[in-house]
Amino acid sequence: MYYVYILLNLDEKSARKFYIGVTDKVTTRVDQHNHGLSQWTSKFGPWRLIYFEAYLSPVDAGRRERQLKHHGKGFHELKKRLESSINDAKKVRD
Repeated sequence: MYYVYILLNLDEKSARKFYIGVTDKVTTRVDQHNHGLSQWTSKFGPWRLIYFEAYLSPVDAGRRERQLKHHGKGFHELKKRLESSINDAKKVRD
């Protein structure tokens, strides 16, 4: 399986940031992001996995990653849903 995943930075001092990636080992990749082994994400962590989609083909997963990264509308809609869920979860926690 191949996964398109979205991470959310947990640093309350900085603006909310999302990271979109693709991998065949989600937990390993998230650990790499949180241990500074990815250049971009090392600047903004720690990170939490908030969403993923599974694909049988690496080609399909790569297409979806590019769609989310480069076609704003696709990610914009998904981001709205995710932010709504994040805000609801914070209300319940508080």
